[in-house]
Amino acid sequence: MIRVVICDDQEIVRQGLRTILNADPSLTVIDTAEDGLDLLEKLKSIEPDIILMDLKMPVMNGVQATRQVRQQYPAVKVLILTTYDDDEWLFDALKSGASGYLLKDTPGEKLREAIIGTVSGESHLDPSIAGKVVQAMLNQQPRQMQKTNIDLSQREQEILTLMAQGLSNADIARSLFLSEGTVRNYTSNIFSKLGVSDRTQAVITALRLGLVDLHHL
Repeated sequence: MIRVVICDDQEIVRQGLRTILNADPSLTVIDTAEDGLDLLEKLKSIEPDIILMDLKMPVMNGVQATRQVRQQYPAVKVLILTTYDDDEWLFDALKSGASGYLLKDTPGEKLREAIIGTVSGESHLDPSIAGKVVQAMLNQQPRQMQKTNIDLSQREQEILTLMAQGLSNADIARSLFLSEGTVRNYTSNIFSKLGVSDRTQAVITALRLGLVDLHHL
């Protein structure tokens, strides 16, 4: 069973998410927090697998909280809850170690799938705002122009580009006429070459180093 903590400053959101997630027998909400400071205090006595993290909260916001969680509890995944106007904050949270993001109006079934996928290692990048996140990243941090010794094959570059567009392994497999197993193998090789552990950080690193063709995003 996947243990979930919900961190959001709106009680109605916390209650709604708890109800949706507890309806799935594979998930259990073990606690909720109203801001980042409240979350860090509760993490002293609980061990979640994943945190659903709001961004704009009082006392300690979601970016600050994500940074602290990843530093203090590196095994705990963070999945950001965002809205369309949160692009800059969202990228800061991803840079701080969040494994992915989803929109607050995501249907319950998609929310559950995102949580399960994130815990299993397949970070969730919502296709509907993936391009906006990429653009926010480029505005904040220009790509490095120096040469890099990271050598990605053409296929690996194609897969990274599709990752940046928010496609899942299954979607990438269909797009490139490959099996999901083959895509997972390529993904593992990409992670190894980039020195990262999840899709989100792989995309950020690849874009920062100029390893992805931005004209296809």
